[in-house]
Amino acid sequence: MGRCSLHGPTYPRLHKSHVSSWLRSIGIKEVHIIKMEEEEVTGPILTTLHQDFLRKTIGMKSGQIEHLLKKRDELLIPKQQKIKQKSDLSGKSRDGKKETVEDIGQEPQLSPFHHKPEHKKNPTDSSENTSSTEVTLSFCDYRKFDQDEKDFRYVKHHVLPPETGTENMMVPCHEYKSLEIAYKLDSKRLQVKVASEVLRFACACMNMRANGTIHFGIMDKVKGTHKHGEIIGIPANNREDFVDALDYIERCFKGSNQQSDARSCIRHPRFIEVLDKESSGNTWVIEYDIVPKANIVKDKLYYVGVPKFSEKDKKVKCEEKIPYYRVGANTPRVPEDDLVPFIQGLREKDQQREEAESTSNETTLDFGEDQKRKLAILLTCGKKHMDNSLFYIVVTNKLQPAHLDNISFLVHMNLFCVFDFDPDSKTSGLCGRYKEQKVTNLHFLDDYANDNKLGDTNIINSLQLFERTSWIFCNGRNNFPGGEQPCDEKTWIKTRKRKLKKVVSLICNEILPRGSFVVLFLLMSETEQPLVENFHEFYAEMSGHEFLTVLSESKEIYKKWSSLAQVSCPISDLKEISIVEMPLSHVDATVQSIQLLKNQPRRTLPVPNGGLCFIKSVEESMLDSLEVISVDQCDDIKLELMNEEKMEQTESYFYRGGKINWINFWLADKHKCGMIIERDAYKEANTLLDNIVYRNKAKRPIESVNIYHHPGSGGSTVARQILWRWRNKVRCAVVKQGKEITTVCEHAVKLREHDETDKSKCLPVLLLLEDYNKDYIDDLRRQLGNVIATKKISPSVLCFILLICSRSNDSERMCRALPSQTIAVTHKLSAEEKRQFSKKLEQLKLQFEPDFILTFLLMSEGYQPSYIEDFVKNLLDKIDHSTPITRLIRFVALLNCYVDDSYISVSHCEASLGITTHFDKAQYHAFVDHLSEEARLIFIHLNQSSTHIPSIQIIHPLVAEEILSQLSANLPQSDIAMDLISDKVLINHRFDRDEFLKFIRALFIRRNKKSRGDPKDTTFSPLIEHVCDVDKGGVQKAVDLMKAAYIALGKDAHVAQQLARLLYTHNRFEEALEWAEEAKSLLPYDTFILDTLGQVYKRWFYHLYDTLEEKEPSPERCTEIISTALKGISAFRASEKTPIYDTVSFNNSYYGEVDVGCRLLKFLSGVDVFSNATGKSELMQYLLTDYIPAEVKAPWQKFHQQLKGLQRSLSQALEYISEDLSYFQTDISEDDEELDARDPEQVYNPRKWLTKKIEKLSPFQRRMRAYKLGGGNVTSILSLFYDKNAKNAGKKLETIFSLYPKNLMWNDLEPTELTNFIFCQIALNCILPGSSKLLSLQKLQELSRRFVTKGKQMSSASALFLLSLLFWPETCNEVTHNDTEILLCAIDALQRLCEQKNQHKSQRKSRIATHFFLAKARGLNKIVHKGAIEKEIKGPLSERKLKWLGGEVWKTKQVVQLLKRVEGWTENENLFVKCGSGGSKIRVIPRYSSSLPHGNEKVTFYLGFSFDGVLAFDIQVME
Repeated sequence: MGRCSLHGPTYPRLHKSHVSSWLRSIGIKEVHIIKMEEEEVTGPILTTLHQDFLRKTIGMKSGQIEHLLKKRDELLIPKQQKIKQKSDLSGKSRDGKKETVEDIGQEPQLSPFHHKPEHKKNPTDSSENTSSTEVTLSFCDYRKFDQDEKDFRYVKHHVLPPETGTENMMVPCHEYKSLEIAYKLDSKRLQVKVASEVLRFACACMNMRANGTIHFGIMDKVKGTHKHGEIIGIPANNREDFVDALDYIERCFKGSNQQSDARSCIRHPRFIEVLDKESSGNTWVIEYDIVPKANIVKDKLYYVGVPKFSEKDKKVKCEEKIPYYRVGANTPRVPEDDLVPFIQGLREKDQQREEAESTSNETTLDFGEDQKRKLAILLTCGKKHMDNSLFYIVVTNKLQPAHLDNISFLVHMNLFCVFDFDPDSKTSGLCGRYKEQKVTNLHFLDDYANDNKLGDTNIINSLQLFERTSWIFCNGRNNFPGGEQPCDEKTWIKTRKRKLKKVVSLICNEILPRGSFVVLFLLMSETEQPLVENFHEFYAEMSGHEFLTVLSESKEIYKKWSSLAQVSCPISDLKEISIVEMPLSHVDATVQSIQLLKNQPRRTLPVPNGGLCFIKSVEESMLDSLEVISVDQCDDIKLELMNEEKMEQTESYFYRGGKINWINFWLADKHKCGMIIERDAYKEANTLLDNIVYRNKAKRPIESVNIYHHPGSGGSTVARQILWRWRNKVRCAVVKQGKEITTVCEHAVKLREHDETDKSKCLPVLLLLEDYNKDYIDDLRRQLGNVIATKKISPSVLCFILLICSRSNDSERMCRALPSQTIAVTHKLSAEEKRQFSKKLEQLKLQFEPDFILTFLLMSEGYQPSYIEDFVKNLLDKIDHSTPITRLIRFVALLNCYVDDSYISVSHCEASLGITTHFDKAQYHAFVDHLSEEARLIFIHLNQSSTHIPSIQIIHPLVAEEILSQLSANLPQSDIAMDLISDKVLINHRFDRDEFLKFIRALFIRRNKKSRGDPKDTTFSPLIEHVCDVDKGGVQKAVDLMKAAYIALGKDAHVAQQLARLLYTHNRFEEALEWAEEAKSLLPYDTFILDTLGQVYKRWFYHLYDTLEEKEPSPERCTEIISTALKGISAFRASEKTPIYDTVSFNNSYYGEVDVGCRLLKFLSGVDVFSNATGKSELMQYLLTDYIPAEVKAPWQKFHQQLKGLQRSLSQALEYISEDLSYFQTDISEDDEELDARDPEQVYNPRKWLTKKIEKLSPFQRRMRAYKLGGGNVTSILSLFYDKNAKNAGKKLETIFSLYPKNLMWNDLEPTELTNFIFCQIALNCILPGSSKLLSLQKLQELSRRFVTKGKQMSSASALFLLSLLFWPETCNEVTHNDTEILLCAIDALQRLCEQKNQHKSQRKSRIATHFFLAKARGLNKIVHKGAIEKEIKGPLSERKLKWLGGEVWKTKQVVQLLKRVEGWTENENLFVKCGSGGSKIRVIPRYSSSLPHGNEKVTFYLGFSFDGVLAFDIQVME
């Protein structure tokens, strides 16, 4: 860059690239440097940088910020002060003369951006921080003397040892010459300059009988920022000049003998490449070795006249020939006075030389280092064995065929990913061989690019990291039609180096914390630059060579690689982490000997005859949505490697509150630790399973056993005990969290059928589902049922048992709901359990300190509140409440108390406490060392399966609750929460950030629901409700908290929405409106947010209405109230028009519009103009016609149009709600519940709510009465079927019909009223079959012919549904051509309408409700409502539901007698029935798509009618 200063006029010209150079020189991480380049940080901006910008915008941590700002401030020290600091600097020249640094006052200050360092170093990890801005340079070694090392290289700015004298004749002395100016000379002058230095140095070495090397391109003095011995390198465009320089030997040495000797002793120049990471230009160090062999130089004194170029004569002249010798690091002439003694001393030197040469020729036995021990330490970070506590990243190039037989050690390493530079690895290399035993996902560098800006969790999920090894082809892949192709080194550097950098940065900075993984470089073939670049990137991102390991069989390959890698890491450090010349077969055996798991390529599963079958590891890996529990589970553990300490750690972790592992059961079975208590619930569950599995004939193919447990009561342990016991009798597996239902279903079926030929005689699969919601379990059961039906397995064969383990604060109530299939696990111990726990406690006390079995101790006391209270009180009395550790305890307790399964990662904790976790190869100084004794007692360490990042939580939920309760006596929970979300270090910490913010979000948004097992329903999150109810100034504190959470979560729109709800609940409507609008600005098309905006106006309107003092207000007094109501209706309508996304089954705003509209009508009827005797009729006239009373004309001028459209819009909203309720089953997802602002009745009993609203909104005509009686729309008519008093429902329907004329014609009624009329007829026939008000089927068919089945004027879905009911033929041949056409068109239109309605809905949300079935009877009696079938199914609700899901309902005698089986056929995976004699066919939709038989078959089935068309149930192939 040249010389520049941070002061004066040159400073503003500093470009961002100059700043980047300086940042690298002081050790700032590359990821931050790139970010600053993007933010265009130039020289002037550098001087104004502040902490907030560096933390928030650049994302730097405190250590790096502090370091950067300190170095920046040093740059700004006035120049005079710097001169004073440097005034004492001095150095020595090669000829021994004193040499001072150049006058700083005369020369402009050298910029700190002058050059860049050889590698990035994190200053926070360094033990020494330099006090100046100069780069900290690395020391390096020389090339081996008098040897050609073709792969040896130097690194620019590295420093060689100081120049030396002749202390040992065989150890070469060294002299440096920079030639930094001289190399620019012409050939003649350059040759003379080189010759003069070489010949003088050579003469001295020959006279001293000592080996020596003179180096050109090395700094020989301190100059500017350069150090003595610093490698700078020089261009060597004409190498001949350095070779030809030796031709001066003949001119300069005295006599032909001496000339010949000089030729023999002076070796030809060697050109050593200088690597420069910041420059692509080639520079070199040129070295001449001097080897004065004893037989050449014996008894001789050498004289040389060094050549000089005379600028005056333009000729080369030789100086007087004189002898030179070495004095320390200098080369002076032998003084005249000392010449005789020097010559006399040559004989002794000759003798010493001969002895030295003879000694050096003797070979010594090199025992070398203990490579096995070194390899074990490098790979395990000092542990005695290798387990799954560390991840491994492998970087490799092409392996030779012989190597592939020795890679078993890799199969049992916890491989996170592989960077593979072999394009043929899949077909003939490491990848292909590894895939024979393990499943991998094959990726390219682009797959990690994250162009869609996904969060860390989404990247992990999309790439399936932590589930399967990610195999990254770094240089393309041969024999692959898509993706990248291999390229040469130069192309790779240009096109892929940056991509590699991103991948390494992502892994090291976003996914895996430092110290949780080791990177292993396998150098198995010739080294190329891309592999070296991979090392540079890991070295930089991991801040050094710790956790890096290098393996190379070939010394030559390693030499070349290390010479290139030293650009980042000094050779001495590389030696520490490298295993060289150890055959891969030895590596394989060595690593396997320390691996806790032995090589077990297959495991065993039970089979029906009591025997076993094998499942290969690779086959099991394919079932990655399940954790399969084999018969020989844990038998691959090498017990001899598990010492007593490891076993005790495993056992005490469980008794401290950690989750039980299969190894706990295995060790107990091996009598290596105590037996695990079998609770009463475990015995009950086994009894249930015995009854299910050993029943002669299964009730249903899919059974379930429910375990509801208090949080922390041991329910998960009971569930796993069951799997452990049953793994020999049935096939067992745990369903992993977050897996797609279709994938779980597919894998469960494969597990059941593995190695079985008869698919109907397989053992059942016992699947454990932990903390899955009800919808997930129902959908899984449904899909498994579809598969069973498709495979034609008999319903009496037991295929799957779902072991459902769920947390519940009221587990006993959940148990009572379905006692035959449910077990409750509570904190309360039975008498027998107390005896067992007491006995076990005594045993554990002999083995462990009470502190190490704390959770078991609490459990033994039955978690008595008083015991927990005393325990926590004693604990908190001992702690200092002002320390960061106590602050951390408060945070964890708050999260654990309010958010299920919450935790804080250890990485977050370290960041919050301001500590750095230190690692070295022999010991891991864990985070726990920084904790107080009290914190160690109550924190339990976890290893989250989702992120695999170590984390902590309180040992038990009840302990967390009590800690929070006692701590909040002095510090309110609102203050604790505010402190938590204000901690920017925690909020912005990168590792596991998505999960942490998810917990924070849940803390403020998630509501309690009894349906989820919570103690009660809450309107807001329990924390917010606690703050409102308990804390002083609660509501305002809650508002402040929500505002802070909104900012902390990055302006989360749904937090703003919840804040609006909180504000309008407390009548702060202006603020609520502001926050609802804020939420809308962030998510303008979110239905819940738009609905909340409507709710603000709705509550505001209600408040104004309810607080109005006048009973009969004047029109002028009403304008604000009407305006607010109409704004609410407009907001709800805006929400209704937005597209509905997948998780939303129905737009809630229709409910809001009807609520506000009905209340507004009531309000209008109370205005003084309309409150007199004729007021109601006048109001109706105002609303339904053009009439406007004079009293309201002016005051309501803005509202007339909206008010006159009110009746029509409300009717439309009601029809929409009615139709939707007719289409779909009414349910709502758990996620939606958090955002839903409706009243509980609207959510859980919408039909009842609709009936009430219809009664309030009845026109003063015939329809008014019909509405009031329940015949106003399809939904209210269908709800009459569920009236417990059938006579009462029948009378209502008969009363409705008495309103209509006896000789009713189809054109007497509007289409909607006609639809309701016919629905009422069908309902009356089902409820009171003999009623005198009933019309015949033919009459109803005649009335319904008015409905239109095609075109723009097509009738409503309800009308089309009626056509499918009325015109379905009793026999296929009895239907006329016209009727066939009506039926076909109606069903086709229904199916198209339903597809449109379903296109934005998820599968669960679009479950079509089946209302009627086809019966054997004739006439209207052919139509049977679903309720008639449900009456024949006995048992509690949960059991009845299982009978529907399991298909038992179709085997019930009464149902078989009642319903008609329809004949049809399958064709191209579709189901059809014949209609009429003309060959017409109707497509019937299978209720469960998977139940269709494969191929073309004749089938029979039961027919159901829904708004989706006609559905098929219980499809059976006709024999």
